[in-house]
Amino acid sequence: MGKEEIKNRIKKLKEIINHHRYLYHVLDKQEISDAALDSLKKELFDLEQEYPDLITKDSPTQRVGGQPLPEFKKVPHRERMLSLNDAFCKEDMQDWLERISKLLTQQEALQMDFYCELKIDGLAIELEYNGGMFVQGSTRGDGSIGEDITQNLKTVEAIPLSVDFKKDLVVRGEVFISKKEFEAINKMQAKKGEALYANPRNIAAGSVRQLDPKITAARKLDSFAYDIIAGFEILMTNSSRILDGKAIGTKTHEQKHDELKKMGFKTNSHNKYCKNLDDVFNFYDNVGRIREKLAYEIDGVVVIINNNDLFEKLGVVGKTPRGAIAFKFAQSQATTVVEDIKIQVGRTGAMTPVAILKPVQISGITITRATLHNEDEIKRLGLKMGDTVIVGRAGDVIPDIIKVLPELRTGKEKSFLMPKNCPSCKTKLEKAEGEVLWKCPNPNCFARKRRSFYHFVSRSAFNIDGLGPKIIDRLLNEGLVEDPSDIFSLKEGDVAQLDRFAEKSAENLINSIADKKEIPLARFIYALGISNIGQETAVDLARYFSSLEKLRKAKLEDFDSIANIGPVVAKSIYEWFNDKDNVKFLDKLLKAGVKIIHEKQKAGGEKLKGKTFVLTGTLDSIERELAKEKIRTLGGQTSESVSGKTTFLVAGKEPGSKLERAKKLGIKIIGEKEFLDLLK
Repeated sequence: MGKEEIKNRIKKLKEIINHHRYLYHVLDKQEISDAALDSLKKELFDLEQEYPDLITKDSPTQRVGGQPLPEFKKVPHRERMLSLNDAFCKEDMQDWLERISKLLTQQEALQMDFYCELKIDGLAIELEYNGGMFVQGSTRGDGSIGEDITQNLKTVEAIPLSVDFKKDLVVRGEVFISKKEFEAINKMQAKKGEALYANPRNIAAGSVRQLDPKITAARKLDSFAYDIIAGFEILMTNSSRILDGKAIGTKTHEQKHDELKKMGFKTNSHNKYCKNLDDVFNFYDNVGRIREKLAYEIDGVVVIINNNDLFEKLGVVGKTPRGAIAFKFAQSQATTVVEDIKIQVGRTGAMTPVAILKPVQISGITITRATLHNEDEIKRLGLKMGDTVIVGRAGDVIPDIIKVLPELRTGKEKSFLMPKNCPSCKTKLEKAEGEVLWKCPNPNCFARKRRSFYHFVSRSAFNIDGLGPKIIDRLLNEGLVEDPSDIFSLKEGDVAQLDRFAEKSAENLINSIADKKEIPLARFIYALGISNIGQETAVDLARYFSSLEKLRKAKLEDFDSIANIGPVVAKSIYEWFNDKDNVKFLDKLLKAGVKIIHEKQKAGGEKLKGKTFVLTGTLDSIERELAKEKIRTLGGQTSESVSGKTTFLVAGKEPGSKLERAKKLGIKIIGEKEFLDLLK
């Protein structure tokens, strides 16, 4: 982008961020996720770092919070309540350290150490004490002026009403609500038929802004203190902190936490001193592992220069202290730009539009593509090539475009037109009445054959290690295979001749293929790639027919008595097994040595009968496909969508929108441990 385009992009980013920050901080409303807003702010910050001459005083990076609500008395802060810039990966943290190191002497930079705090998902507060008594509590507001919420904060048990410190004292911290209390309040909301709260932060913010303190008290808020703004230079008057008649001041941020604890404030026991950035990374990783077990929500780690003098020397830029940063956990959503839309030809001939994205990190992984499902989805989103969008990803699910941000359009965006012919074989596309997908009707379309090949060896089908899309492409391009049955006849010499394919790797691939010649009937049926046949239907067919021979001989009416198989699916199966080319393909597979086994249901195989599971997020101790297989082995079923028929939602790390839907429908939500206990 040219300088003028950068300037225009910055202007539009400011406008959209200000809009959503006003909703979030002033009205306690939310139209986009925190992760999406953070992503927009990060883009603005990065552009301003690259073009500092374009930073203006009204930029969202230069101010804090929102305007105080008119119902509360306005109170000035002793010092501005600042906000933090965000880092989303280790590279961002290293960039931050390099930036601030340039502002210090070489010796100071080498001596830098850190104090790390959990970043609580709550509301920032300021507490003032005079003569040891709590006299005023306020919200962040716009950073300089906050809202007086003293009476409401007096209901929070974690905030002391008096301290053993007779001088002026100003403490800052966070007020929040526990996960348990959040769930209890939402259950009450559901019983009343009222809207559920989106997250604990919204409840905490709404609770401290109640005009009636009794309502605040009923919410059972909690609080952590994390900083002393005034008073730390003359800390306490007891002998343990007096030297030669002079009070000892705190020299580090860690000591501030020690003093807070001694004065009776609740501090977070997980906070930790870190000697260097490697220690910070280890702390961050460890916190990520215990995150789900914590009683409250966190969205990252706050990393602070521990030495108070160095922290002060680094100063403030705009709204943020240079000496601290929020090292956030991997986002499940982010904003990016759709650079192009391409068509992917599926194994059944279905045309799937795919958005080509400007690379962006989501959940710790760089994303360059997102599925658009079909032409109707593009129209529903109102998406154009060049648009800025919110992209979401949960667990190992393919990224989706959640929302288009038309406010950021420049006028250069282009509408997408669905092609009339297959991009691979140029055959005219067809769309059956009542369907949303355009399809290539040519069974010999090379793109269709290639996708079928990918599907055949995939994890849920034959699961052949080492035989990925790139190797399949090379085998097809070299003419070594025509269809998946040919892979079982390959020899080491056939593969070793391929460019950059060592003899040992060729041997490993051939052995891997040989190891997978035996396959359960359900996996085999799924591997065939029959239109409308997913994993669950493949399991139903395997259980009903018990052998491939019976399935091959089945008549159309034989499918009528199988649950979950309607006339459309039955027709797909019947026509596939009665197509002469498919019959030849099956015979080739069996001749090549593929052996199909039928797994008899094990003891206890009825344990989960009648129960339907939906999995969301990432499971630590078991792969998703293996988890599904175990459910089926015990007589249960799995589904990809939450509905009234769902028995359990299994929620792993970074759960997606399925979790919210399950909550709304009252579906039982279980964690990984409880799920594994069910499988025993």
